[in-house]
Amino acid sequence: MIYRERHCAPESEKLRCLVPAPKGYVTPFSWPKSRDYVPYANAPYKALTVEKAIQNWIQYEGEVFRFPGGGTQFPQGADKYIDQLASVIPMGNGTVRTALDTGCGVASWGAYLWSRNVRAMSFAPRDSHEAQVQFALERGVPAVIGVLGTIKLPYPTRAFDMAHCSRCLIPWGANDGMYLMEVDRVLRPGGYWILSGPPINWKINYKAWQRPKEELQEEQRKIEEAAKLLCWEKKYEHGEIAIWQKRVNDDACRSRQDDPRANFCKTDDTDDVWYKKMEACITPYPETRELQAFPDRLNAVPPRISSGSISGVTVDAYEDDNRQWKKHVKAYKRINSLLDTGRYRNIMDMNAGFGGFAAAIESQKLWVMNVVPTIAEKNRLGVVYERGLIGIYHDWCEAFSTYPRTYDLIHANHLFSLYKNKCNADDILLEMDRILRPEGAVIIRDDVDTLIKVKRIISGMRWDSKLVDHEDGPLVNEKVLIAVKQYWVTNSTSAQ
Repeated sequence: MIYRERHCAPESEKLRCLVPAPKGYVTPFSWPKSRDYVPYANAPYKALTVEKAIQNWIQYEGEVFRFPGGGTQFPQGADKYIDQLASVIPMGNGTVRTALDTGCGVASWGAYLWSRNVRAMSFAPRDSHEAQVQFALERGVPAVIGVLGTIKLPYPTRAFDMAHCSRCLIPWGANDGMYLMEVDRVLRPGGYWILSGPPINWKINYKAWQRPKEELQEEQRKIEEAAKLLCWEKKYEHGEIAIWQKRVNDDACRSRQDDPRANFCKTDDTDDVWYKKMEACITPYPETRELQAFPDRLNAVPPRISSGSISGVTVDAYEDDNRQWKKHVKAYKRINSLLDTGRYRNIMDMNAGFGGFAAAIESQKLWVMNVVPTIAEKNRLGVVYERGLIGIYHDWCEAFSTYPRTYDLIHANHLFSLYKNKCNADDILLEMDRILRPEGAVIIRDDVDTLIKVKRIISGMRWDSKLVDHEDGPLVNEKVLIAVKQYWVTNSTSAQ
């Protein structure tokens, strides 16, 4: 899978241009209609309607795609499938809030978890399934292009309450259980791992799967062996579904300390993952503090803060940051009255910090992809997840792992100051334009000199922009640049 992993063009091959929308592009439907319908013109790819026809992934109906909510392992619908999982996993009470869907397809699992107040980070590669992640984002479901290959996942340790694989074709037992060890790294103590499909219950299902019994038996043996080494407890196995739970702490796993197969990771920073090779090693349990259920989790002091794990960050500083972002967002809503109406569903914060912007704007109508730059002075993405929010690591000198036109609103707090002398501001702005939908909005907060330079660049990008004062008045050096991307499509000679 190496060839499907992130790779960036050398500087000499970078394309510096604006990407037009396809002819006929329209504003996506609002949530919750967008969960079930996507305009054909926005993602004109029909291959999946044929390949997955009997599995109810996607259907083409006139000028729209319809998503019945089915999947390879749940052709009768994601809701019934999730009901089955919820008989074992406590969904709906805030205990399970963040989830990881590996090999997500069109992300119907994540889409139907929404009503249970669970936020899934879904990923899938750009492969023969043709734009499955683009479909997910058009539906208004969090997703990125990604693959479990040789590089660590771009998420912090202990990020997810639940991880899921539904016929995701990942060889879980291979490479000494390395892929399961990476899931274990990002899974919280007490979290759940769901495997749906081969090789679960191979004795009953091998004929339907048209695979040799011996091969499936060996595959399941390796998975069970790796799960035992990780000290996971199997909670459920029925039909083609199995569920394991990670232990809450290391107390029940003392025996593996003397197991020669138990290779523990030696790194001092288990969150240092950007372009780092995956290893077949077990991430040690930390001294953890229990997380509150969501929504209390959103504004409670996260364990990484209360324990002093982030050097130089006090509880007082964290709480002051929250107060500041509530104040900023209140001012944003005065500038842009559409902010909490549902007009902006897919929102990105390019320099998320502790997730204060996302917490202040939290709503069932929207979600925020909290991006923590890899060059940030402090690694705060773990805090973002402990608040019950989702996000990802990224270096903005490179392209983001998404398709064009996948976000409705982009927020950038002191991003251009952070990347000054690191890479070209033009390239960052072109990437923002690529991932922003026509008529999407941008909010850039920075010092006035930086914003004047940014405003000069975007004057040639078909954005309408306005520079406004800080909410505390014109004497504050920090300002806010508000912009809206104009609507224009392929073959347009001018903005429409």
